[in-house]
Order: sequence, then C-alpha cells, then structure tokens
Amino acid sequence: MANHSAGRRFMKLAGMTASIASKAVTNSIKNINADEEKKQSTRSALYSEIGVQIANTLGEMKGAVMKVGQIASQYKDIFPPEVQSAIAKLQRQAPALPFPQIKAQVEKELKKPLSELFQSFEETPFAAASIGQVHKAVLKDGQTVVVKVQYPGVDEACESDLKQVKMALRLMGMLKVDRALQDTLFDEIQDSLYTELNYEIEAQNLQVFRLFHEKLDDKIIIPQVFTEYSSRRVLTLSLEQGESLQTASTWSPELRNELGRRLLKALGQEIFFLKRFHCDPHPGNFAFREDGTVIIYDFGGVKTLQPALITEYKRLINAARQNNIAVLEDSLIQLKVRTSKGEIEPDWYKQWIEILMRPLQTHYDFAANSSHHDAVILAKQSLKYWDYFQPSPDTLMINRTVSGQYWNLISLKVHDNFEDLFAELVPVEQVY
Repeated sequence: MANHSAGRRFMKLAGMTASIASKAVTNSIKNINADEEKKQSTRSALYSEIGVQIANTLGEMKGAVMKVGQIASQYKDIFPPEVQSAIAKLQRQAPALPFPQIKAQVEKELKKPLSELFQSFEETPFAAASIGQVHKAVLKDGQTVVVKVQYPGVDEACESDLKQVKMALRLMGMLKVDRALQDTLFDEIQDSLYTELNYEIEAQNLQVFRLFHEKLDDKIIIPQVFTEYSSRRVLTLSLEQGESLQTASTWSPELRNELGRRLLKALGQEIFFLKRFHCDPHPGNFAFREDGTVIIYDFGGVKTLQPALITEYKRLINAARQNNIAVLEDSLIQLKVRTSKGEIEPDWYKQWIEILMRPLQTHYDFAANSSHHDAVILAKQSLKYWDYFQPSPDTLMINRTVSGQYWNLISLKVHDNFEDLFAELVPVEQVY
C-alpha cells in the first residue's frame, strides 16, 4: 500500500470518527429533557447507526482496519448489541487481490522467482480473508501444499488504524467498561493483531501444537510447516483435507459423538495442560474424516494462559460442582468478572450453575440445546444484576472459545455424556 493510500485510509477513518462524535453530541442535546425510556430508545437508534457506519467504513478497507473490526467483533461482550450485530458482518470473506501482486509478495519474501520455488502455483486463491489469501501449490519434490500470503502493506497500517477504531468506539461511552479495563482489552486486541500479522509466530504455534497433539492423539491433525518456504508474510503448509462440519453432521451418531469428544478433549488439553489454546472456534477452522480424525487449521489466534489463572479456573469449576457459592463468588472476584457491587442471592448462582454445567455433567443432547434456551430465559430475569459483572480480559477469550465449540457440537448434533472427560481434564477436588 502506497503512502497516498495510507493517507486516504486515515482520512476515511478520521471522517468516520468526526461523524460519530457529531452524532453523539446531537443525541445528547436532543435528550437533555427526555425521560429514561425516550433516552434509551434514541441511544439504541444511535448505536445502530454508529454500528452500521463503523462496519461499512472498515469493510471498504482491506487490511489492518478490517482485521481490527473482526477482532473487535470477537470481543462482542464489551459492545452494545446494536454495534455487535453491525460489526459481526466484518467476519465475512474479503475479495481476492490480483495474482501479480500476490506473486510479487511471495518472490519478495522468499527471495526467489516463483518458478524456482514451486513446480506449480494456482493463480486463483481458494480462500481470501482480511489480511491475506491462500493458494494451492506444488513443491519441486511433488508435495502439494497451501501457501498463505499476506497482503502487501497490511502490517504497516496496523497501529494507526487501531487507534482510530479505539477512538470511534470510545465516543458516547459505547464500551460498557471503565477506562482502565478498556485499555487492557485494547492492548489484548493489539497483541492479537500483531500475532496474526506475523506468520513466523503462527509457524511456531503450528509446530508447538502439532508436537503437543501428536503425542496425545494421532487423530488430531495439524498442518506441517515448510520453514524454507515461509517467512514473516508467507506461510507454506502441508495440505490436510477433510469434510466440513456441515457434512460431518450427516454421519452416524456414534461417529459424530467421537468427533465431538475429540474436539472438546483437544480444547481442554490445550487450556489445562499446554496452557495455550487455539482461540478461533470458527467452523471453517476444522475439518473431519470418517475415521474419526479432526483437522485444525489457522493458528494465527492463540492465547497463552498464566498458571495462576488456570488454578483459579479449576477452583471455580470445583466450587460450581459442589454448589459452594461463597468460593464460587470469591473466584469470580479473583478472575475480575464479579464487581464489588451489591449482593446476589445464592439461588440465582445455583440456577446458572445447573444451566452451564448441564452439557458437561449429563447425557446431553446438543441438538436440543436446552442449556442455551434456559439461559436466554434466565438472562432476561437477571437484568437487575447487569452492573454486578464485567468483561474480564483474562476470561473473555476462554469464554468465547468454549462457547464457540459448544455451537460446533450443536452443529455436529452430538448426544453424549462428557462427565468422565470433564473429570479427566479438571479433576474433582474439595474447595475452601
């Protein structure tokens, strides 16, 4: 991306920020004498308008800004629902870049002509996303590979883009968390973005996770990295093919249960043993084979966990198992999820414990999805406790990933009892 392009992008973002500021001021003036219901209604309309504007502006721009929008939509807990729904569309695929630019990027990164590196290289990508696209190719020795190529200039724009988006979202107090927590969350978003933009980090992640899983289960497949054909902006991997989640959902109940168990076990082992986990549970990041194999793709998004956090999570789970509300609430405070506000009835916690533990402690029919339906009803009754909780940087990505895998198990129509697996991943211990 040339400088004039970066300048145009900055002006577009600055224009978006100024426009949002103007709308926020107009809304405040209109609401000076309005009652609470009227204020709520106009605020909701404002948020919808702002959400659409952010999504449209970021969606027009390839590169870091669109990636920032996608990452922000993954942290949707911190945004008003009107904004969540608007920026969610940024997770869709971006249009592909013309092949001559991709060819130039590969040759610049790998320092050789494409014809010297590969026996063949498909010009049409089979996947395009916000920061790069993926092409099939064949190495000189006949090995079929996939080559992930980052769009030129994406990483240079990253920091200024993130600042603009942060400013836009801060206006009118759209983020429902205090300033210090906002800074922590945006630091995490910036780290996620930096990691995704550096394919050398993804290559390391792939190698670590491949080694970890092959020792535990040879039916978890992670693509192999070809280091001599990879760099900071190009990543060459073995082609590992399988069927989509949608196709796997048509297989026998026994096979679907085996795949569901393997998915859940892999995530649990990453969180509780490796203390690093693949945190993008999008269905497109998984493929399945009829021998029970699960293939996991895209290790650009990996979260590393501190041992103290894992210890606290185990304490929280065991407090929930034992209905020990005092320990459970203390654990939520330690995890920075529960604020210091007010008191909560123990029965309210017990209702949530039953709903959230049901898929892991009973013979659960994921297709019927009773936990989700009951949670929606209880959430409506829980609005009085809205301010008693806050998004926590430590738990956001775990929650998002676990809930994402829950929806994958629903798509697979799993019907199984995971209590034994749950006890294996988090041993039952008395809490105090």
